[in-house]
Amino acid sequence: MLAGDLYAFQDLLSDEEAATVHRVREFLSAEVSPIANEYWARAEFPSHLIKQFAGLGLAGVERSSLLDGWLALEMGRADASMATFYGVHAGLAMGSIQELGSPEQKERWLGPMASFDRIGAFALTEPTGGSDVAAGLRTTARREGDTWVLNGRKRWIGNATFADLIVVWARDEADSQVKGFVVGKDAPGFTATRIEHKIALRIVQNADIELAGVRVPESDRLQLAGSFKDTARVLRATRAGVAWQAVGLMIAAYEIALRYAGERKQFGRPIAKFQLVQDLLVRMAGNATASLGMCVRLAQLQDAGVYKDEHSALAKAYCTTRMREVVGWARELLAGNGIVLDYDIGRFVADAEALYSYEGTREINSLIVGRAITGHGAFV
Repeated sequence: MLAGDLYAFQDLLSDEEAATVHRVREFLSAEVSPIANEYWARAEFPSHLIKQFAGLGLAGVERSSLLDGWLALEMGRADASMATFYGVHAGLAMGSIQELGSPEQKERWLGPMASFDRIGAFALTEPTGGSDVAAGLRTTARREGDTWVLNGRKRWIGNATFADLIVVWARDEADSQVKGFVVGKDAPGFTATRIEHKIALRIVQNADIELAGVRVPESDRLQLAGSFKDTARVLRATRAGVAWQAVGLMIAAYEIALRYAGERKQFGRPIAKFQLVQDLLVRMAGNATASLGMCVRLAQLQDAGVYKDEHSALAKAYCTTRMREVVGWARELLAGNGIVLDYDIGRFVADAEALYSYEGTREINSLIVGRAITGHGAFV
């Protein structure tokens, strides 16, 4: 049981699900956590771990939303960058194909992706747009017979420097609707350039993508993606995963701070004996517990098939906001030691900033919820 799971939410998992969580936790503890700071400092991706992720047998497997979320929590608790790598590949890229691909496309792509023989990326965000992506998408697709020609640019695309398959979203020049295309990394006219000088998720290989007359066969257009509403279906599911990742970061920060408070001595006694230190720890535990409870209920709504956009939007906005507080309090508790990688928390503080922003900012997710509870849209 995790130290940060004070209400024993993990007990809601079945014995089989709990065994899966334990197996993944052991892998992350043995293979990811010990090297995370080193690769984060160098801004390099530990490619040798890809096949080990494959060995876990997680991608492409149907399971409860509760287990799916808990696995995202475990990955976030170990390292937010590796959680993002997995989320982009197994969530956004594979999720787009699973949700919007034809039976033939699913058969062609999902097997090799599930075995990590082919890595996926998801190209939606653009250099000149962010929250306005639904109406402001500038990448275009023009049909010429049985071929589509893509032109445009994308930014912040995770895994894109080494991905084999990139799900690209572009606006059809004929009807102005957003459609999805699976583009191979070697397609003429496709280039991916790594973004340098990041201060968060440094292990993730984010890229700027240029599409210059990239030709894609009709057979590689996602057959069930006919508008941005279809894109949003994918985002709704993965947004919940980010909320779970945020809980993982909170629990990691709490565990680091709790352990440090027991070991660090000031005025001749462990700082855990000081009231203000205990107050910080309790605030961390409270945020993690409240956020975990929200995520658990969200998973139950997902499994019941009754969850809505506002449910995942509220979870993402709330949990990432609480996450920022928790990692900040943990850094505060560690004082100067909190700003060096040696004590881990500095990496979590920096990475939390990225989770707070991606999959919809707090403001945009708040407006999704606001529209649902008032009946009035206030996006512009």
